[in-house]
Amino acid sequence: MNRHRISRRHFIGTAAAASTVYSLLPGSVLGANEQVNIGVIGIGGKGGAHCGAFNSGASKVIAVSDPDTGRMRQGRDAVKHRDLRKLLEMKDVDAVVIATPNHWHSLAAILAMQAGKHVYVEKPVSHNIWEGRKMVEAARKYKRVCQAGTQQRSCPAPQGAARDIKEGKYGKVLWAHCSKLGARKPIGKITEPVKPPSEVDYNLWAGPAPMTPIMRKGFHYDWHWQFSWGDGEMGNWGVHYVDDLRHILGWDDVPTSVIAAGNRFWDDNGNTPNMHFALMEHKGVKVVIDIRNMNGVKGGTRGAVYLGTRGGNHIMCEKGYIKISRGGGSGYDLDGNRIVQYKGNAGSGHIGNFLAAVRADDNSSLNAEIEVGHQSTAMCHLANISWRVGQNASLEEMHEAFGKHEDAADTLTSMLAQLEHNKVDLKKMPFIMGPKLTYDNQAEEFTGAHADEANKLVRMESRKEFTVASKV
Repeated sequence: MNRHRISRRHFIGTAAAASTVYSLLPGSVLGANEQVNIGVIGIGGKGGAHCGAFNSGASKVIAVSDPDTGRMRQGRDAVKHRDLRKLLEMKDVDAVVIATPNHWHSLAAILAMQAGKHVYVEKPVSHNIWEGRKMVEAARKYKRVCQAGTQQRSCPAPQGAARDIKEGKYGKVLWAHCSKLGARKPIGKITEPVKPPSEVDYNLWAGPAPMTPIMRKGFHYDWHWQFSWGDGEMGNWGVHYVDDLRHILGWDDVPTSVIAAGNRFWDDNGNTPNMHFALMEHKGVKVVIDIRNMNGVKGGTRGAVYLGTRGGNHIMCEKGYIKISRGGGSGYDLDGNRIVQYKGNAGSGHIGNFLAAVRADDNSSLNAEIEVGHQSTAMCHLANISWRVGQNASLEEMHEAFGKHEDAADTLTSMLAQLEHNKVDLKKMPFIMGPKLTYDNQAEEFTGAHADEANKLVRMESRKEFTVASKV
């Protein structure tokens, strides 16, 4: 048994219409101490928090927009617009913060940059890979500062780990495990559509996404678990740790192969997996992405890399390994002795980083420039796409697909224990496993076997009034 396997066992369990043409506002560089005027688009939980966070000496929220008029009360004395396109016409708005549901992120950002605004866009920055690239193209064309809301890019803990990996402190990277472990509850099940809340303009809320009948009890937030509008936990919380992984490993692109499995092991109106894992490969380094929303097993996630109750990243190298989560982590030698502590602050300086770049009218100092956000979000889309084009799979097929990589095999074992703990009958509700897909980073599309089916999800249709134009 090799030493890396022994070390691994040691730590287990121990720790506007897009075609609209706007006349661009003349670019201006704000003074070092000049207030940045902010418009917040989407005033739910995160948007409401941004209304407070961006109301400081450095910036002021002067306008808000939400298709739910009830939510705009959080905007206090700010100018209120139900239609975000009206907010974008305001000449005194320097930058916008986008905290809409996922399906609006890219289009809202593109429209804002076309209107001459700088942009802070929440994660995941896109609802599909193609529109994410269009957002990057818009930032380049209109020379706008565009920051992704993956705030851990501004945390000193992953920054320190990334520096040490780059400098060779741990030697060659062998493999990595990225997880988000957070129990949730089913969203309930209804059999007849419900009406949107009376204060919601459903046409504006749906925007580029289907304006289909609403099949969920909770109109707000529970859209996360329906693929027409959300991206599941992979795109919701998983993107934070996926971005940390890419940051620490110094990747400027994403893996070129992916196979994913899991299911929504609840009988509710959601259609995104609540147990979801993927095996990816990036230039010879295998990575397991492990996302779970079901109640755990006493003692932690037995058999898989255990990173604490919330998850994080474990990066195994020739000379040692790193275990790191939100707020901090540590580096260890191969005998499990801590050799360095990475202290973090969960990225508390991320907004300040954005505002400084806005004042300078220069994106070079951004910690999560939109290309970074696009790639990390695309990696989550890879995992979702593989699962979405999958089929029911037996345990024998699962073991065959994942058993050759130790960490993937152990992750499957751990998930099976967790499903048993939750009394899931795999004969009635089996795993869905996608095919192994090959991804071309340059073309940003799949190639080879099953590419035709997978590429249908790289770009999705949108409603005519709210279409992202091919030429932004």
